[in-house]
Amino acid sequence: MSTAQVAVTTKKDWTSDQEVRWCPGCGDYGILLAVQQLMPSLGVAPENTVFVSGIGCSSRFPYYMNTYGMHSIHGRAPAIATGIKTARPDLDVWVITGDGDGLSIGGNHLIHALRRNVNLNILMFNNRIYGLTKGQYSPTSQVGKVTKSTPMGSVDAPFNPLSVALGAEATFVARTHDLDRKHMQEVFRAAHAHQGASFVEIYQNCNVFNDGQFNDVTKKDSREAMMIDLVHGEPITFGVDRSRGVMQGSDGFLKLVDVADVGSENILVHDARADRPSLAFALARLSDDDHSPTPFGVFRDVERSEYAQAVSDQVVAASDAKGPGDLHDLLASNGTWTVT
Repeated sequence: MSTAQVAVTTKKDWTSDQEVRWCPGCGDYGILLAVQQLMPSLGVAPENTVFVSGIGCSSRFPYYMNTYGMHSIHGRAPAIATGIKTARPDLDVWVITGDGDGLSIGGNHLIHALRRNVNLNILMFNNRIYGLTKGQYSPTSQVGKVTKSTPMGSVDAPFNPLSVALGAEATFVARTHDLDRKHMQEVFRAAHAHQGASFVEIYQNCNVFNDGQFNDVTKKDSREAMMIDLVHGEPITFGVDRSRGVMQGSDGFLKLVDVADVGSENILVHDARADRPSLAFALARLSDDDHSPTPFGVFRDVERSEYAQAVSDQVVAASDAKGPGDLHDLLASNGTWTVT
């Protein structure tokens, strides 16, 4: 549906009458507000929009949007959203998930939605903890994390959500955080504009069970030195006066350097549209902790055949070639047998 055909809306039109029930101070509030304020500018209508979630704190999200929505089954939101988008390609479908919901029980559904390139906007709230079930470690908790379920520290190697998405051949991969509404909205807007599966990891603070996990990177007084802003076509620099940057060595690995030491001409230029995901993967692995400079923004944005449209094209082609289908012929086709 084009922008010209959609009635003008405001944040109020996208906000439901339900009381928002997250812990006071939770990062989910900031994400919800960013989405509610963004939606009127996307040229879509509430009645043509669907939010699907799984189970977890973030999964309350559909209740607070004045759209169609479903608080679905633990980990199965991508599968349900795939069905909605395939049956109704005209709808605007968003998936809300968390690091536990999306990468534990839902990991299989997530990677196949990305592999198929279903035109979904998938937002993963990553607080590196299970909040709804009261503070157990999650698939993204760091090694040594002490929680109720790991009193001696986790021994599990954590997932890097962006690496998982890129490994599944996702065509759009990005990262943002809950303390910068403008940055969130820029990333969400880009994800929505992408025709295919969009995966956005959001660093989200759980102030009850994992408070301050990302403070060294995302707090306002840390951002200049610690957040590496990725902009397609521009050199990857950060820090005071953009004095630091990312360089690709002769061995192919990325490293952080002082621009004055290596020369601006040797700073890596970000290419989010590179056909191969190698550069995006390397950027996703640039930081392996929450106390080092970390890339944010759009890592990858490439085009590939979109699943729901491809299925629709097949249905049309089959109908043109054979005419309307016949249910009796289908049920009595090869592979049937009689039980006596």
